[in-house]
Amino acid sequence: MVVFIASGCAHGPQSASDPLSAGQAAGPSSPAVTETLPVTVLPVSDAASSVPVQADPADAVEEDEDDLDYEAEPPSTVAVTIADPLEPFNRAMFTFNDRLYFWVLKPVAEGYSAVVPEPARISVRNFFSNLRAPIRFANCLLQAHFIGAATELFRFMINSTIGVAGLFDPAGGEEINLQRQDEDFGQTLGVYGAGHGFYLVWPLLGPSSPRDTVGMVGDFFAYPISYHDPWYVWTAVRGYQAINDTSLTIGDYEALKGAALDPYIAVRNAYIQYRHMKVEERGTIGRAGPDIPGAGTPARGVGTRGAPQP
Repeated sequence: MVVFIASGCAHGPQSASDPLSAGQAAGPSSPAVTETLPVTVLPVSDAASSVPVQADPADAVEEDEDDLDYEAEPPSTVAVTIADPLEPFNRAMFTFNDRLYFWVLKPVAEGYSAVVPEPARISVRNFFSNLRAPIRFANCLLQAHFIGAATELFRFMINSTIGVAGLFDPAGGEEINLQRQDEDFGQTLGVYGAGHGFYLVWPLLGPSSPRDTVGMVGDFFAYPISYHDPWYVWTAVRGYQAINDTSLTIGDYEALKGAALDPYIAVRNAYIQYRHMKVEERGTIGRAGPDIPGAGTPARGVGTRGAPQP
């Protein structure tokens, strides 16, 4: 019985052992056991080319999902351009407005802000914004935005009474939430298909275009302050308005100019993009920049129509 079991173990199937482990078990006295056959190793490129591997579609899907595993970027907006045939004149006016800002309006606004506290300056801005309600109301009607017109009408009534002649803005608070409609005659012309034409920089008024210049005329006649007599009264009021608004926006124009290689181009692009956006978002409710007349006050840092400018 023992002989049978021994013979079966000797002649039965045996598993192949690791040559290295066998060599270690045999020791140095058994060189024949540690001897291994030569093995030809193909280079990585040859081995990969010699064995075609079919890509698994599931792996490709997983790779695509991994590639998409990041925060998606917002869709880029289409750049809006404008002709600038008067660039030499416009650059001269830009330089004039720039000097006016840094040499006159900004120092005066800084002195004014040092004397008048910010809450009072905000109330002054609210007062002038309330006086511009007829402009916004009329343009909402012209654009057939009747909800916006009703909003402006109720805002004017509430702010003129509860808001103490517009010094405060209770209509825009969380309780009532009637937000200002940022509409003007230049935007109304754009809604009806009128293009800018070309870029134009006015002294004192800043960036504009033929369309927005015509719009400024309409805004002028719809603004109650324009009817003060004599003319230097409303001019002085508009000057004080510009100083007050500049005191609340000091640093905006400086930041834009410091970050731009060519401030003239940066201001031009910012202006045309902003005006295009305001026409496109016709009928939406919201606030966008300070609301005072004109296409721009040259030294306010942020233009009266919202676009940064000198």
